Amino acid sequence: MKLSYDLHIHSCLSPCGDGDMTPANIAGMAALKGLDVIALTDHNSCKNCPAMDHFAREYGILFVPGMEICTLEEVHAVCLFPDLEKAMEFDEYVYERLIPFPNKEEIFGRQQIYNKEDMPCGTVPNLLINSTQISFDHLWELVRSFEGVMFPAHIDKGTNSLISNLGFVPPDSRFQTAEVKDIHKLSELKKTNPYLEGCRIITNSDAHYLEDIQEPLFTIEVEERTVEGVIRALL
Repeated sequence: MKLSYDLHIHSCLSPCGDGDMTPANIAGMAALKGLDVIALTDHNSCKNCPAMDHFAREYGILFVPGMEICTLEEVHAVCLFPDLEKAMEFDEYVYERLIPFPNKEEIFGRQQIYNKEDMPCGTVPNLLINSTQISFDHLWELVRSFEGVMFPAHIDKGTNSLISNLGFVPPDSRFQTAEVKDIHKLSELKKTNPYLEGCRIITNSDAHYLEDIQEPLFTIEVEERTVEGVIRALL
């Protein structure tokens, strides 16, 4: 079974996310575009995933709770989980290891938590775009301990990517999926990083604005239309 997807979307919880990126608006736009499955992946936080899950169900979209983590090396990686319970446990684990620095809304933007009425119900005090004390080397095993899956984000970008920050893909890596922002760069990336030859390559929007949410251009093959099915397809 093939599902059209966008597995890297930011809400207004991310300080760089637009104020219109509320859970209800994201679900509505994803439905309008005809996507089958989406993931919410705010910077170092899953706190808008409960509201996102609620609205995705209302629109009939399969929802995968997630996070875009910033590692100790400032490498961005997408972490996806089979259910809200595991996602929120991971959220707590990560926030305790987020390098503490108070968010300054006038500089970085608001970090808004939304409820199931799609209304703001709180904010996160520490700046979410900071790095954590979690190294990339240990991230695969850590996410698997929460029954999730991890893949490096936008590996072709010049900042905050595995290749830009480490200089190469470690040959002893465990991930089997990698995200490329521009699929046209894939051939060149594989030449210099042979590990990618054995990887499933996906592309997502990394949307911070509603209009940037991905069109149903790409699909992922799953055994069943469930969150667990999506997780297994990325392992």
